[in-house]
Amino acid sequence: MDPKPRIAPAPDPEVSAQPGRRHFPASEKLRILEEADQCTQPGQISALLRREGIYSALLANWRRVRDAEGAEGLRARKPGRKPLPDAHRELERLQLENLRLQERLRKAEFIIEVQKKVAELLGDGPTIQNNEPALSAGSSSLPTK
Repeated sequence: MDPKPRIAPAPDPEVSAQPGRRHFPASEKLRILEEADQCTQPGQISALLRREGIYSALLANWRRVRDAEGAEGLRARKPGRKPLPDAHRELERLQLENLRLQERLRKAEFIIEVQKKVAELLGDGPTIQNNEPALSAGSSSLPTK
């Protein structure tokens, strides 16, 4: 008997709603940059960009990074902000704490000023006259030795 030829399964016809972003390893970036550096005739770089499916701005960015940091700069990096050194994090924490404490101090000073005015209006607080504290009713002055 003849074995039946196997038919490869059909590829999935579904297309994702958002295509994935292309990632180039450092070796691929270096290969493309070397090819671009070897282009001498007009239109060769354009043909290279079309063949590789990249934009000229991406090629320019790769060149800039390679010139500034060397081939090591073309490695993939984690996205997002670079982590701050411990000293910077501590400085930020202390600055925020300083702002918080300044606000508390401002509120406390305001409350003290209001309390002084209320005490002055009600006449409850001790008043200073001739640099001597006023004596409250019912207390006597103590003799000094």
